[in-house]
Amino acid sequence: MTGAEGRRYESVAQPVSVGRMTLYPEAESVARARRWFRKLLEPYDLSCSLDDCVLMISELVTNAILYGEAEEAWRVRVEWWRVGASLRVDVHNPGFPASVRMRQPAADEAHGRGLCLVNELASSWSAEPSPLGGTMVSFSMDSAWKV
Repeated sequence: MTGAEGRRYESVAQPVSVGRMTLYPEAESVARARRWFRKLLEPYDLSCSLDDCVLMISELVTNAILYGEAEEAWRVRVEWWRVGASLRVDVHNPGFPASVRMRQPAADEAHGRGLCLVNELASSWSAEPSPLGGTMVSFSMDSAWKV
C-alpha cells in the first residue's frame, strides 16, 4: 500500500502470545523463568540459540528483581511472543524506564554487564514504559521461527 507521501507501508506482523508467567521478586524466580522458557520453547526447534535466549532472560529478570521499585507488593511478568519470524521476550517490572541504561563497567566490577550481553546477543532490545505500568525491557531474535 502506498501512502500519500509515496512511502510504501509494509504489513507488520501481529504479535502472537507463546506464553507468559508472573514471578515473585526473589532470586529463585530467575531459575524458574529459565526453566519455563526452555520447557515452553524447546518443542518449537527455534533457529536462534536457546542458550543465548536463556542467558538474556536471566539477565533481564535479575535486573527486574534488583531494580524494580514499588510501594506495594509487586511481581515481575515475563512474556514470550512470536512476531512474524522473530521471537520477542518482554520483562515487566515496577520502576521507571529512564533508569534502564547500558553501563560500561570496569574490568574489576562484579555487576553491570547484563544489558551489554543483551546488546551483543539480541537482534534488538528496548526499554520503555510497560502497558502494565512500570518498565518493560524487551529483546528480539530475528528469524527465530522456522518458516
